[in-house]
Amino acid sequence: MRKNLLAAALFVAVASAPSGRAVELAAAHAIAPVPATAGLPGPVSRVTFHEQVERVLQKNCQTCHHEGGIAPFPLVSYADAYEHRVKMQIVTGNRTMPPWKPDSQCGAALQGNPRLSDGDVAVFLEWLRHGSPEGDATRAPAPLAFDDGWKLGAPDLQLGMTQPFQPDFATGDVYRCFRLPTGLNGQRYLSGIEVAPGNRSMVHHVLLFADTTGATAALDGKDGQPGYPCFGGPGFNAVSPLGAWVPGYRPALLSDGIGIDLPKNATLVMQVHYSARTGGVAPDQTHVALHFAKGPVQKRLLTLPLVNQTFRLPAGQANIPVSASFAAIPYDVTLRNIAPHMHLLGRTMSVTLTPPGGTAACLVNVPDWDFRWQGFYAFVTPVKVSPFSRMDVQASYDNSADNSNNPNKPPKDVTWGENTSDEMCLCYVSFTIDSENLTGAAGLAPTSLETFEPFWEMRTAAAAAPSRDR
Repeated sequence: MRKNLLAAALFVAVASAPSGRAVELAAAHAIAPVPATAGLPGPVSRVTFHEQVERVLQKNCQTCHHEGGIAPFPLVSYADAYEHRVKMQIVTGNRTMPPWKPDSQCGAALQGNPRLSDGDVAVFLEWLRHGSPEGDATRAPAPLAFDDGWKLGAPDLQLGMTQPFQPDFATGDVYRCFRLPTGLNGQRYLSGIEVAPGNRSMVHHVLLFADTTGATAALDGKDGQPGYPCFGGPGFNAVSPLGAWVPGYRPALLSDGIGIDLPKNATLVMQVHYSARTGGVAPDQTHVALHFAKGPVQKRLLTLPLVNQTFRLPAGQANIPVSASFAAIPYDVTLRNIAPHMHLLGRTMSVTLTPPGGTAACLVNVPDWDFRWQGFYAFVTPVKVSPFSRMDVQASYDNSADNSNNPNKPPKDVTWGENTSDEMCLCYVSFTIDSENLTGAAGLAPTSLETFEPFWEMRTAAAAAPSRDR
């Protein structure tokens, strides 16, 4: 509390100081904002809410910070922003917000980076310095619309929870899985998956899996509530998630000729993470939209798990290294998405790609892991991979008492598992095989999964290795 008050006092001082002195004050306290007018568009006598601040909020913040959004308060109106004006400068100045955990200096650029430019950060500082005026409302941008309509258009198949579910946050966040039978007797390819959270103020993220084993039927409703608890995984050995949703995620259809394989007679399993941090609780009834591929599918979107299930994290130790790798993809492939995953003891994770005889290139690097802010990241430019390239994961964990996120008090030895007190070292990489041809287009003979059987066996063996604790 005292630290927050000191920070607020500092920024009040910054706001009331002359321009040069404002920068000196902030620099002296290690806040290091950008110079007072850096990056502002054109000559600006003063920064106002409607003319500058509102535009930055719309572009970078309001996806989460609106009524009913996942953020704890809206930043839509002038009154909203004025109430939180000091907090906005603090968290944008130190780059806490908007949240984006991957290192932007990593070689492979990722889509959806909400990181503020130096000019955007300067807007908040200058607005505070000028007394946070509202400005001319006639010059405000058109308000954003936050609707519940399907962004990809009318779906081919809509699925959802048959009953509302209200989480109990007595012990913190809730992870719940729900079975969504598709009613499809045949195999289908999907070109897009879209999730509509029923209560966006509580839903932190959603993962979708295909259960072809029937294992989840015995779990469903066992505790008298819709679905079943499923922290860390869906309750069966899922090879990979079919799709996902996180706040700010913008669904998109796959490129023509690429499809997500929905197996015959599969039941979709929807894992929902409900966040206790918003302070409210209400029923949720989340839905899923499936879009079938309309044209011929030549390549499947496949997912490779880079995983280590044999590690042990000794109690009381910090900065514990854990690694995983996949040493030999025997085909030309194209990487399209990547998703690092750890639990509460995770601190860092980086993934590199090394071609035969070449040097390692960064695919993703998360230098300050936060379990609450993880994502499925799409590469801006799909990454071409030559045969027998190697992918490596380097992660670190903090199992000491100094880790405020440590769920075990006092700390205890931790291994792979799905419970809150367990850990994971896992990264999903989604890709297509360049030579795969399911249709025989351009005079080529069709290829099938069996053509890639040796590689497929390595992939599925890594994914299906049994967990120690469920």
